[in-house]
Amino acid sequence: MKSNELRDLSIEELQKKLVDFKDELFSLRFQMVTGQLGNPMRIREVKRNIARVKTILREIEMLKK
Repeated sequence: MKSNELRDLSIEELQKKLVDFKDELFSLRFQMVTGQLGNPMRIREVKRNIARVKTILREIEMLKK
């Protein structure tokens, strides 16, 4: 997901996206351990999405101070 798309979301939507990405990462890691993961690069992509969401949430927090 692009950072421009994430910046258009509200704080609640960003927090929901963060939870969704974390759940997906857990699922992908579980698939990797069991040998069922089809695309291992998806883990990297999800980690980066988590970082993007956290960065944007932090930026919003800093702007409010």
